[in-house]
Amino acid sequence: MNIAQLAEKAFQEASKITSGRTAIYIPELAKVNGELFSMSICDLEGEVFSCGDSEARFTLQSISKVAVYLLALENFSEEEIDIKVGVEPTGDVFDSIIKLDEYQRPFNPMINAGAIAITDLLITKFGDQALEMSLEYFAKLFGCEELKINEAVFTSEMQTASRNRALGHLLKGFELLDNPVEEVLKLYFKHCSIEVNTESLSRFGATLARKGISENGERLISAVNLRRLMSVMLSCGMYNYAGQWIYEVGLPAKSGVSGGILTVAPENFGIAVYSPRINQDGCSERGAYLLKKLVHELKLHVYDYR
Repeated sequence: MNIAQLAEKAFQEASKITSGRTAIYIPELAKVNGELFSMSICDLEGEVFSCGDSEARFTLQSISKVAVYLLALENFSEEEIDIKVGVEPTGDVFDSIIKLDEYQRPFNPMINAGAIAITDLLITKFGDQALEMSLEYFAKLFGCEELKINEAVFTSEMQTASRNRALGHLLKGFELLDNPVEEVLKLYFKHCSIEVNTESLSRFGATLARKGISENGERLISAVNLRRLMSVMLSCGMYNYAGQWIYEVGLPAKSGVSGGILTVAPENFGIAVYSPRINQDGCSERGAYLLKKLVHELKLHVYDYR
């Protein structure tokens, strides 16, 4: 059985999963059809195989943290980033406001507090051009001509952002933000509201899988920064589900509360799944099941010795 057949079989099995619910705390996400389900696999040559509703568009939400962190890694020294954020998993929910690490900084850039701190760095460097610079770089990572923002989702998030505002002011209180909280949050939510489908998301995964090189041969990520990113994705990308994820799937990944999951099989594929019904850890129920099944069948776990 070839990869496409294995993927199709796993997809059909995952389609039977009915648990989870859409992210009701963001009004626009609560309106999404919970039955939508898609998967795309992009190989190193840029060939994409898709199943299901692969044209369905969804917002990146926390998957954007991967691209944001990359942009920071490519523009700041390791020491400059280390002042703002650590690289340790938390064991807490993604929007936890209860603690910082021993150095009084967010634990890692894959949680909300860490991504807000990293977003502040980008504003400090790029100023009013921060969003434009982000979208230009992200489009290259995703293999797109351009990326667009879902303004309805952005507005919905800005209007219901009490917890993230609390995080922003906490960071400001610890002198981890150099810019106004509202300015930082605006860019943070713009990043979260970028629209993709599983095909473009899988192309981003493939860029990471081919060691940071785009389909047309352009190096977008240095080798050392790719190592840093992939390490953080593996240990922190799935929040307080990360340990179970490493145990069951064993690949760098990042989830988003819109129902997307980006997974990287280094030197093999970029895999993207989308299903809006999420579990208590903010991870797509169908998507997680599908990826566990597929990785098992293809023996892609980092410790699957062949």
